[in-house]
Amino acid sequence: MNELPERDLPPGRHHLLREHLLTEIRQNEKKPAETPKPQETSKPRATPKPQKRWFRPALIAGAVAASVAAGVLVASPFGDRPAQAAPSAETVRMLEEIAEAARRQPAPKDLRDDQFVYVKSKVAHMSAQADKPGELGPVHQREIWLSVDGLHTEIVHEPANDLDMERLKPELPLPDADSNYRNLQKLPTDPVNMLDWLHKESQGGKSDDQNAFVLVGDLSYESLMPPKQAAALYLAASKIPGVELIEDAVDAEGRHGVAIAREDDGVREELIFDKRTKQFLGEREVVVEDTPYGAEEGDVVGRSAVLDRTVVDKAGQRP
Repeated sequence: MNELPERDLPPGRHHLLREHLLTEIRQNEKKPAETPKPQETSKPRATPKPQKRWFRPALIAGAVAASVAAGVLVASPFGDRPAQAAPSAETVRMLEEIAEAARRQPAPKDLRDDQFVYVKSKVAHMSAQADKPGELGPVHQREIWLSVDGLHTEIVHEPANDLDMERLKPELPLPDADSNYRNLQKLPTDPVNMLDWLHKESQGGKSDDQNAFVLVGDLSYESLMPPKQAAALYLAASKIPGVELIEDAVDAEGRHGVAIAREDDGVREELIFDKRTKQFLGEREVVVEDTPYGAEEGDVVGRSAVLDRTVVDKAGQRP
């Protein structure tokens, strides 16, 4: 396989369901006409540490890009969308409950800069290829060790994606919006300023509101949010137009929960929370209209589930 290309990435880690799709698309775009020379082929590198703002191609737009790269012109089936309505009172109440649950979570005590946030999850992502319909791959395990201060070498372990305890060295200087815990402690604790921050630090899609919502999901998935900032994050989400409540959704572990969702470019992104505890479980991406790349209405094109999130002393150490 070709080496993974450099990417613009979010202040929150680039979520895996989109990361893999972007990789597939860009590899198709960069594929040479002739057989690559031996020295041009190497093992895929791990995702580099985020240094830039959010770059998130929509699933539909990505598939169209892959088709264009193959010399096939595909018109997008989705026309201009009308302005989306403000979240319903029911949706706002649920996000207020989620925010309150996040606020009640204890902050880690005596956290040291040389420690790591360990996140274990299960993921499944859609592979998009130019010459055949995309399909959802099998659910597999992923582990990552994130530096508390962003200055220590991190590790990602995802054998299904050819990442075997891959080391991620920090790229200095760190940006102000890096998603390490120390930087997250500096984020606003009120929803209005948090929403401003989300809009400022997220970009890539055609919709500023969707970019902000995606970043809410990224920060929920692979980071450790301080309680006050986490509460502000979910209250900010309640102010994003188009956000809605889904009564039942299933994560990659098969757990049912309530979802906070938003549709964009024919795909509904769902952030799934436990119905009782209101803790984040994972994400799911569902197609809401038939697509040019073979996905049909109702198809799940990405899912994840967080199984463990804790602080450990060393990268590679498991709880």
